Amino acid sequence: MDSSNKRSRTRLVRDYFRAHFIIPATAITVLVVAVLWVAIVALRPLPPRTVTMVTGPEGGAFYEMGQRYQELLGRQRIKLQLLPTGGALENLARLRDPRTHVEIGFLQGGITSGKESPELVSLGTIFYEPLWFFYRSAIRGRGPDVPLMQGTGLKFLRDRKISIGPEGSGTRALALELLARNGIDKSFAQLLSFSHREAGEKLLRGEIDAALMMTSWDSPVVRRLISDEKIGLLSFPRTDAYVALYPFLNKLVVPAGVGDLAKNRPPKDVILFAPKASLVVRKDLHPAIQYLLLDAAQQIHSGPGIFQKSGQFPAAESVDIPLSDDAVQFYKSGPPFLQRHLPFWLAVLIGRLLILLIPLIGVIYPLVRFLPALYALEIRWRINRLYGELRFLENNLESRSAGQGIGDLNERLDRLEEKASRFHVPLFYANQLYTLRMHITLVRERLRKLEGPLA
Repeated sequence: MDSSNKRSRTRLVRDYFRAHFIIPATAITVLVVAVLWVAIVALRPLPPRTVTMVTGPEGGAFYEMGQRYQELLGRQRIKLQLLPTGGALENLARLRDPRTHVEIGFLQGGITSGKESPELVSLGTIFYEPLWFFYRSAIRGRGPDVPLMQGTGLKFLRDRKISIGPEGSGTRALALELLARNGIDKSFAQLLSFSHREAGEKLLRGEIDAALMMTSWDSPVVRRLISDEKIGLLSFPRTDAYVALYPFLNKLVVPAGVGDLAKNRPPKDVILFAPKASLVVRKDLHPAIQYLLLDAAQQIHSGPGIFQKSGQFPAAESVDIPLSDDAVQFYKSGPPFLQRHLPFWLAVLIGRLLILLIPLIGVIYPLVRFLPALYALEIRWRINRLYGELRFLENNLESRSAGQGIGDLNERLDRLEEKASRFHVPLFYANQLYTLRMHITLVRERLRKLEGPLA
């Protein structure tokens, strides 16, 4: 008896667990897997492991900075492929063309706009990119400190060999624009298309007379030229006028002696103007990669320099194109909480799962409440179906239709009773099953009473 009671209790516990845990848990698990699969396909929860950045000519400032980004992203197991180009204009063309599969690049201010490049967003400005005008001091007897742009000084460059940067470079585009502003066309001098490095070498060897180049103070060619006594650095007059005409330009001062204090190079303050370079990405670049780039930009560009204070860059400035939403959030509150405290890939995975959990909880919570009720409805439906069979049997018993004997009714009642006895329900629903069995017993008693006369 004790063994029978123990088995009965075990069966009741098992049925209760099945009703309230196993069936809901199974349904919920299937639903969660389905929703997660759809979310993975639709939301792309994990960032790409390889991205491409357009820089500029190899050996230039953009390319060297790209190598620093490459190193920092590599620490997070993101492969940054560097694609050398002719300069900012080529960078822009490749970024705008989705067929090139380029997602990241450096752009100088003033070469595009949000309307012209709606597929691009900025991660902020990262440094000044001055326009340097170096020339050989032997031109018509002028010393390296003579500002050629003053008065009629520019005429001494007529028919000279001047490098204005390669095709596709920002230097060339800005140089041609400024020359046109001064009423000078391409016939004024021999305008050559050398890279910064080539132009610097040729200028030092005397093969060209002047070179315009737009690059950062950290560029090796700038440091070399500014300290050489044979090379002069042009101080642009009317700089305020240029800044007023071209709002993307900024006025900068190169202090006397900053290139070489011992030689006092340059011998006096030099006034330059400079656009700001921006770190630009395609709009569809994964947010996690954008945050990595912004974090790298802080490490690379936040230090002090001769033109900027510590922490001035990267800056939340949209010179030509708007800031990305992720950049705006980064400048307000820094990297996401998870990326500050967890390894990159773990933070990304948990972050995306948290986003998925919000709709999942909205679906799972009502299901957890609804599934037990649905199970109860199923039990009542099965019991009611047995009741339906019992009622049909009673109707046959009352009608005593021709050709139907009591023995056949007994067999049907036996099968019905066997179904009821094999139907296990949780304790909460046991009273309904017991009531059914009691009604089966009552019908069986009626059959026994009828068997007497028929016998």
